[in-house]
Amino acid sequence: MDLTNRTVLIVGGTSGIGRELAHRFAAAGSTVAVGGRSEKALAQLAGEGFGTFTVDVTDDASVTRARDAVLARHPELDTVVTMSGVMLLEDLRDPAHFEAARTTVDTNLLGTIRVIDAFTPHLVRRGAGAFVTVTSGIAFLPFPPMPTYAASKAAVHAYSEALRAQLAGAGVEVVELVPPAVAMAGQQKVNPHALPLDGFATEVMDLLAENPTPHEILVKGVHMHRWAERDGTYDDLVAQRSKALAMLPGREG
Repeated sequence: MDLTNRTVLIVGGTSGIGRELAHRFAAAGSTVAVGGRSEKALAQLAGEGFGTFTVDVTDDASVTRARDAVLARHPELDTVVTMSGVMLLEDLRDPAHFEAARTTVDTNLLGTIRVIDAFTPHLVRRGAGAFVTVTSGIAFLPFPPMPTYAASKAAVHAYSEALRAQLAGAGVEVVELVPPAVAMAGQQKVNPHALPLDGFATEVMDLLAENPTPHEILVKGVHMHRWAERDGTYDDLVAQRSKALAMLPGREG
């Protein structure tokens, strides 16, 4: 993928990985717009020279309004990155977890589909462009305290595969970014295994720049998740990760 002279929309790019990728695409020479819910973050990004758009991916009308505003300002849009997501703990022994499950699916899976649906006609009409979906290493190696997060990201993986097949021949790439745990500034003490954001983003941009672009953007730190079943390490790794269930209220013992 040529990272220069693209026009990129990053939905959910107001913080974390999305915000860092916005800066990386801009540094590579692309025009970048960012969509999100945080008015404060959007104002900061606008001050840095990014186009900004308010969008709530759980609201059909909000996504439609954002699409119309983006295409009015950037009719040459050729790349849409869907970053929006939530990570919520759930205790499956407590039926009250369902609200967290509903929020997770509505944001992570249905939010991704809403954004893709909004921009597919535009990219197909152009006959060129790319969707970048974002899943997680947890899609392939579940983290038991966040069951619906894992399920939603596994669903986005499957959806990305089907979308790529359906858009074959239309000139629209479908690229899946699969992050492992990534630490924002100062957060590595929370998860010592998390990758520093800067190094992660550098590796992502290098992989995106390959020709042809890989269908899955897999930094080295996520290979253990992605290929656990193939490598025969899946059961042991899930058992190790199940120790984290102690973080759930009432599960300390």
